[in-house]
Amino acid sequence: MIPRVHKRGTRTIGLLYYLYGPGTHEEHIDPHLVASWDFFAPDPGRDPKATLADLQRLLDQPVNVLPKRQRPKKHVWHLSVRAAPEDPILTDEHWGEIARRMVAATGIADPEDEPGCRWAAVRHADDHIHIIATTVHEDGRKARLHNDAGRSQAEARLIEAEYGLKQLNTGDGTAAKRPTSAERHKANRQGKERTSREELRETVRRAAAGVASEKEFFDRLAAAGLLVSRRVAPSGDLLGYKVALTDDRNEDQEPIYYSGSALAPDLSLPKIRERWSTNASEPDRDATTDRSSGSARVSPSAARRQATWAVWQAVLIVDQGDDRLIAAQLAGAGEVLDALAKTSAAHTRRELRDAAFAFERATRSHVRAGRGHARGLRQAARDLVHGGPTLGRGEDGATTAMLIDMVFFLVTAAAHWHGLKKHAQQAAAARQAAEHLRAAYQAAAPTYLGVMHQRGRRLSPPLQRKQAAYLRQAVPELAEQILAEQGWYALAATLADVESAGHDPAALLAEAAERRELDTADSISDVLVWRLRRMAALPADASTMPDHTASTPATGRGGAAQRPTNRKERSAKSR
Repeated sequence: MIPRVHKRGTRTIGLLYYLYGPGTHEEHIDPHLVASWDFFAPDPGRDPKATLADLQRLLDQPVNVLPKRQRPKKHVWHLSVRAAPEDPILTDEHWGEIARRMVAATGIADPEDEPGCRWAAVRHADDHIHIIATTVHEDGRKARLHNDAGRSQAEARLIEAEYGLKQLNTGDGTAAKRPTSAERHKANRQGKERTSREELRETVRRAAAGVASEKEFFDRLAAAGLLVSRRVAPSGDLLGYKVALTDDRNEDQEPIYYSGSALAPDLSLPKIRERWSTNASEPDRDATTDRSSGSARVSPSAARRQATWAVWQAVLIVDQGDDRLIAAQLAGAGEVLDALAKTSAAHTRRELRDAAFAFERATRSHVRAGRGHARGLRQAARDLVHGGPTLGRGEDGATTAMLIDMVFFLVTAAAHWHGLKKHAQQAAAARQAAEHLRAAYQAAAPTYLGVMHQRGRRLSPPLQRKQAAYLRQAVPELAEQILAEQGWYALAATLADVESAGHDPAALLAEAAERRELDTADSISDVLVWRLRRMAALPADASTMPDHTASTPATGRGGAAQRPTNRKERSAKSR
């Protein structure tokens, strides 16, 4: 149930005309009262003798009794209450009780503070009501409506529980503005899945992913086909911008523009500028830890490998960092998801797009992000964009699966952190994004895991036993579970590749398993496959590698397998 406090108004009759009228798109059906401040309020919808003017005069009476200089400048209060689409249709009696609870909770007509303000609840659709009130009590006192929006949300949560309705999460003021009813009706009429506001928000977010300058940002907006208007000061300084879709026009056939801040709080020009501004106190980029190429010529597969590394570093920070650092990583993760959705292949594009759209809500909270602490992720997003789209084949497709697997763990970590911080909406958004990522992974990975699976099955029995021994040595508590998984053969093939590349399979596998929990994985084998192939710098597409038809690994002098001699060397190789 979604309550929404609208802006205060000055004309009671004007709002009544809307509530009892046909609606902007003839969507109002059978407007009528379901409750009011008393049982004698006239109902112009059901009583042919009652008029809107009659109801307006009664509602305004406590206001008009006051001397003009004491009357509130905007005395018309308006609250709409909408049920969720999956909720059952409530009766007029139910809506009347909900209205009485809402006016009591918000301070319009608290039974413990009589006499209250005059109000009326109008129903003109199955799924919602509107409450109109005037903000002067019967005794002349002005209503105290501090935090009326928050109190209406809290009451809605109680009503949902008592009525068995869908339980929604209380907002915290950091969400993007919801589309209006008129915008939703327009999108439905035009057969569009999303409103213009939502489509613009998604397009602008993608344009801002990994962007490094104003020029690049506005070039991307233009390349995306948006109409762009810039607000310039007399001095010539750029103050802001607004965007419009070419086919979204008003009745005068003029484009309908939205400012960046009207799309989302973090899409205003000052907020976007913060993405590419650098903090002079920050250390210079360390070549030993920054895997980003910064090159416009980076290949799609290289960009995905670099992004996988950057996402992994973000996972470690979310697990161990402080709140400001974590908030910065989540904002950067949103850019990576936007860039990945923008450059994804057709078979994963829809789920990745939906994951990015959902995770957008998880990137903002009241925890202020530390500036400059997500440069690795933002560079990764930039590399993904400059690497360009992929057809989802070969190494490009395999590294896409590898990256999706790692982003899933980051998004899951984000959901856990938001849950600990009681960020209900953000946690729910991260969980929703994780489900879309799970679906995208299932579309991206099977081809490449299937190749590894067949390679693993073709291993000689001695080699299969050898890889199982490595597994039991590295992760004895998980070994039997992994051996029973369908993905074990792919992991066995990868362990053979790891050994052929000169690594210690048991040591690298133990390190891969220690790096983070595996409880949220559908297949532990799959996760370990991608971690090992990334850490050992193996091709993600195993079809380019020879089968292991013998039990002899690559050897150096003396016939011993060449392996990193210590953890530091292994760590350097894993990068």
